Amino acid sequence: MIDPGKTEARLRAHVEMLTRTIGERSVYRLDNLSKSAEYVEEFYHRINIVSKKEIYDYITGPVANISAKITFSPNPSRTFLIGAHYDSVSGTVGADDNASAVAVLLETARQMAMAKEKKNLDLSVEFVCFALEEPPAYGSRYMGSRVYAKNARKLKKKIDGMICLEMVGYTCHVPGCQSYPFPLMFRNYPKTGNFIGIVGNFKSRKFNHSLCHAFEQNPKLPVIGLTIPLNGYLMPNVRLSDHASFWDQGYEAVMVTDTAFYRNPYYHTPSDTMETLDFAFMAQLVNSLCLSLECLGKVP
Repeated sequence: MIDPGKTEARLRAHVEMLTRTIGERSVYRLDNLSKSAEYVEEFYHRINIVSKKEIYDYITGPVANISAKITFSPNPSRTFLIGAHYDSVSGTVGADDNASAVAVLLETARQMAMAKEKKNLDLSVEFVCFALEEPPAYGSRYMGSRVYAKNARKLKKKIDGMICLEMVGYTCHVPGCQSYPFPLMFRNYPKTGNFIGIVGNFKSRKFNHSLCHAFEQNPKLPVIGLTIPLNGYLMPNVRLSDHASFWDQGYEAVMVTDTAFYRNPYYHTPSDTMETLDFAFMAQLVNSLCLSLECLGKVP
C-alpha cells in the first residue's frame, strides 16, 4: 500500500518538471524532448535501477525510448511492460496528455523498486517511456512505440502483457461530463468521470480481465474494462495510443486511461495544464498498478 500524501507530492513534482520547467515536448522541440529523456534517466538512477536508451532517427534529429527493468526472481516466467509516451502535442505542455502518465509510470517504478527485496514475485517488469506518439509522428514509422514493438517482435522478445498509460489524470464530477463514442452502446456506463478505463483487444481479454480484477482490490479507484474486436479498427479512437503498436505486432496489450477527450475538454489545447489534474486520483492509480503487478507475479 502506498503513502497517498507522499505519492501525490511526487507525482506533482514530476508533472511540474515536465510541463513547467521543460514545457512543450513536441517534435518541434527536440531540445525539450531530450531534457525529458534525461530527467527520466536521472530518476531511474536515483531509484537504483539501470536504464537504457533505444535511440532512433526522426526527420529532424535523434530521439530515444527510455526503458528500465525490475526483475523479482532469477528466472521469472512472466514479463510485463508498462509504457507511456513523454512527448506532447505542438503548442501545449501536455499535462494530462501525457505528463500524467509518465508521472504515474515513474512512481509505479519507484514503488516496485522499493518492493523488490520484500516481494516473492515470479515476474520482471519493464518500464518504457516512448519518444513520439503525437502528430505528426502518430501512425508513422517514427512513433516510439512502433519502433520498440517492431524491434521486440524481430528479436522474439517475450512480453506477456503491455500496459499503456494514456492520459490518466483528469476527473470530472458533474453528471453528463463523461461521454462515450457510441452513446446508446454505453448508455449504462457512468455519467461522471471518476473511474479509470482499461481497454483491450479480443486477444488481450484474459489479461484485461486479470487487471480489472486486481484493480478492484482498490476500492478508492473505480475501474471499467472494455474489450474491443478486430484490434479496434471498428472503433478507431480506441487505437489512439501506444498499445495499438503492440496489438499490431501480436502482443497482448491494454490501454489504461481517463478516456481522454471523452472526458477532458482541454485535450490537445494550451489549457491542458497541471492545475486541471487530480493528483489524488493519480496516486490511487499507482496503488492499483502495484496491486496488479503483485497479483500477476504471485508464485503458486
